[in-house]
Amino acid sequence: MSPTSAKSNTRLYYLAGFLAFWFVAICLRLVWLQVVSYGDFAQRAARQQQRSIDVSAVRGNIYDRNGNELAMTVSVDSIYAVPSEIQDLHGAAVSLGSALHSDSDEIENHLRSSRAFAWVARKVDAAASARVHALNLKGISFQKESKRFYPKGELAAQVLGYVGLDDEGLGGVERQFDSKLSGRPGRMLISMDAKRRWFGRVEKNPDPGENLVLTLDEKIQYIAERELERAMAETHAEAGSIVVQNPHSGEVLALAIRPNFNPNTFNVANPRSLKNRAVSDIYEPGSTFKIVTLAAALEERLTTPDEVVDCQMGSIEVNGHLIHDHKPYGALTVSQILANSSDVGAIKLALRLGEARFDRYIRAFGFGSQTGIELPGETRGLTKPVARWSKISIGAISMGQEIGVSPLQLISMASTIANDGIFIPARIVAGTTPPRSTPQVIAYHPPAGRRVISNMTAAQMKRMMEGVVLRGTGKRAILDGYRSAGKTGTAQKIDPATGRYSRSRYIASFTGFAPVNNPAVSVLVILDSPAGLHEGGLVAAPVFSRVMQQVLEFLNVPHDVELQNEDKRRLLLRAQAKEEDLSESSPDHLAEENVPADVSPAPATDVREAVAPSPVKPATMPQTPPPRPVTPRGTVVMNTGGSVIVPDFHGMSLRAALEEAELEGIELEVSGSGTGRDQSPAAGAQIAPGGHVMVKFAR
Repeated sequence: MSPTSAKSNTRLYYLAGFLAFWFVAICLRLVWLQVVSYGDFAQRAARQQQRSIDVSAVRGNIYDRNGNELAMTVSVDSIYAVPSEIQDLHGAAVSLGSALHSDSDEIENHLRSSRAFAWVARKVDAAASARVHALNLKGISFQKESKRFYPKGELAAQVLGYVGLDDEGLGGVERQFDSKLSGRPGRMLISMDAKRRWFGRVEKNPDPGENLVLTLDEKIQYIAERELERAMAETHAEAGSIVVQNPHSGEVLALAIRPNFNPNTFNVANPRSLKNRAVSDIYEPGSTFKIVTLAAALEERLTTPDEVVDCQMGSIEVNGHLIHDHKPYGALTVSQILANSSDVGAIKLALRLGEARFDRYIRAFGFGSQTGIELPGETRGLTKPVARWSKISIGAISMGQEIGVSPLQLISMASTIANDGIFIPARIVAGTTPPRSTPQVIAYHPPAGRRVISNMTAAQMKRMMEGVVLRGTGKRAILDGYRSAGKTGTAQKIDPATGRYSRSRYIASFTGFAPVNNPAVSVLVILDSPAGLHEGGLVAAPVFSRVMQQVLEFLNVPHDVELQNEDKRRLLLRAQAKEEDLSESSPDHLAEENVPADVSPAPATDVREAVAPSPVKPATMPQTPPPRPVTPRGTVVMNTGGSVIVPDFHGMSLRAALEEAELEGIELEVSGSGTGRDQSPAAGAQIAPGGHVMVKFAR
């Protein structure tokens, strides 16, 4: 091989080696870029070329127990911009600000913050969307999103709650069941080329949320809210609550709160109105708590409804502290202690119980613990353990002081009595249904209950609480056609300035149920700081009467009392006043404190006008039930010896028998329901005034 040829071969080898080297280097680089670093570069490219925007899912609807929509989701326009396509950002911002009634400078800042994508306005109404459409601006586009809408406005607002701009539940069941209602959001992808020009989008459809069915009844909720609104206007109270419950299942049929708000515009509402006072408020219950005191004493067989207790003319000393009653009562039966709301009588019975037993019943009735209702912010109340009780705590707690309760706990107490002594936790959610399902009524399964007091004690308490309405501080809670039972309460509020009980600010309340023998509904009415009249028997009991009357009629609950006219009802009240040796010129003896002589409740609104939540004109409703006229066979004749001839109660309704016995000063021991079938002593027998007659009722 010549030297020239060898040199040429060497050059070829160098060239081949050089090319091989570059080939290997390029291959390694490609492997590095396409394999090792592929994920990182793909992410960089995606960040530069695409923008991912979450699209909210269709939130599940909320229905009442009958399938009526209380919260729903509607489709509205959201407006966004691709700023790189807008030539005049300032001019576009001014035009958009004018169309949307928004700050144009703020819109311009949004447009300049990104060349790829910027929200202009989220979930605008149809009018605003139409105005922006009319501008026909390049780079401005529209995206359909879901928006929460409450078709009934303020109805049950605190129960339903509200949602934020991103459909996040912020209150009520919207918050409590947010994970079930919200579903899974979708995704919108905005793609751009190298010059940052938008050229396409890909959407992932969202998955809708489940529907929620409440135990509320829209019509009963409307009745409660309308009557609470009326009570607030009449009493000028600062706040108020009404709770309507089925005592046998724990279902809350209505929960009305004032002040109120519209969840469609919650962002402009007063923060005070967003609070669910029935669940989160704590207050001293006052005399309504005497139900617990007396029920515990009866259950422990430390007393009977007919035992006479010396109330010491309205004062008692407890461990060196003198406590005064609101009236100077002397000897009262235990039934009269509840009817007249005697503090001294309640304290004496609590002292018999002792601290440990009393505390056990307080907690058995649900005080000091949550009910577990499906609403956020439920309080446990303020119930001190016995070890922290002061020397006078047993006296104070027995009459509803030194203990903090929630309205929900209080109506649960009344419902326990109505449910024959069995406590059923309150519930407001019946269940959920699948997405996109049609409205339906689902089966409600009540939570397990527990027995607090015996059937016998519950029956005695029912009769005694009916006495509160017929003869005591709750006369304004009398119904037309139904027997009602309940208890009044007037609790002093603590003055923040002095830390002592205020002499001008009170919480008036009334809680009860009807019909007495087979309660269908329990109702609680609370008015916070009413102006002027402030006693529970004067301002809360009439509201209870109006609500209960309409609810029972709406539910078609059969009457257990013959409907009677107003003149006969007044006759009963005059006879009661005569029997108590009171004159009509002394109105302060007719109720809790200074009750007017005319104890007629204010006219109620006809229930037929309450079946639709729309403005209605109030109508006059039949007044509170009048007395049954005394029949010839029931006429009482006093002989010269001062005894009473027992009337014939055969064939009488329970209410009629009670009224006739009340007119003549006879105490009835009642068993069963229906009409009178048997009695002891027999009709015509002579007994002492105030004596007892056993009457058996049957259907």
